[in-house]
Amino acid sequence: MTCQTSAKPMADSSDPVELLLDAALLHVVFDGWSEATFEAAISETEIDPALARALCPRGAADLALAYHRRGDRLMLQRLAEEDLTGYRFRDKIAAAVRFRLEVAEDKEAVRRGTTLFALPQYAGDGLKALWGTCDAIWNALGDNSDDLNWYSKRTTLSGVYSATLLYWLGDDSPGHQATWEFLDRRIDNVMQFEKLKGSLRKNPLLKPLLAGPEWLAGQVKAPKPRDDMPGSQGARG
Repeated sequence: MTCQTSAKPMADSSDPVELLLDAALLHVVFDGWSEATFEAAISETEIDPALARALCPRGAADLALAYHRRGDRLMLQRLAEEDLTGYRFRDKIAAAVRFRLEVAEDKEAVRRGTTLFALPQYAGDGLKALWGTCDAIWNALGDNSDDLNWYSKRTTLSGVYSATLLYWLGDDSPGHQATWEFLDRRIDNVMQFEKLKGSLRKNPLLKPLLAGPEWLAGQVKAPKPRDDMPGSQGARG
């Protein structure tokens, strides 16, 4: 399997947010995800400023989130196109993380986004975006857990992904080879920890002590989609 950077998609001319995003990316390298970038995008696309503000009430911050969601979509497209048959599951995870970084063609836009989402007022958005990426990866790889494992898998992957992202931002090795080696080491660390947990569960001396915590963990369930909200297909009148 080859891991090449996906081509940047053409903006959907019917989607003003995508048009604004493509225009903004030309300015992010100079001005970051700032008000100046947002105003430049409005000017260059000639989109009604009132419409732009309605679609992106927080300006460039909302475009930064749109850029992140675009990357998630491209990653899922790569996962659907690649043949991962015969891959160990840990290698499928590594491939997904690698695809996600490779589709982010503009490293400076990612760097500026990392800075933006480190600010207190946007930290929650950054964490939500990170969780969404990891949730998308697990769902794409067929995860069907519905207990505490649903949370632990995404939490663990969030740590692996965020650490690898920061390493990638500073990596100037050919083809980012150093980043992929770093990623493999992080996943190996996780696998070693999982093996340790498995051995502890099998230990006859520790098994009685773990019975209570394991029962409690079994009561935790993955979130279910709501179908009783206004506008949902299953909403009751």
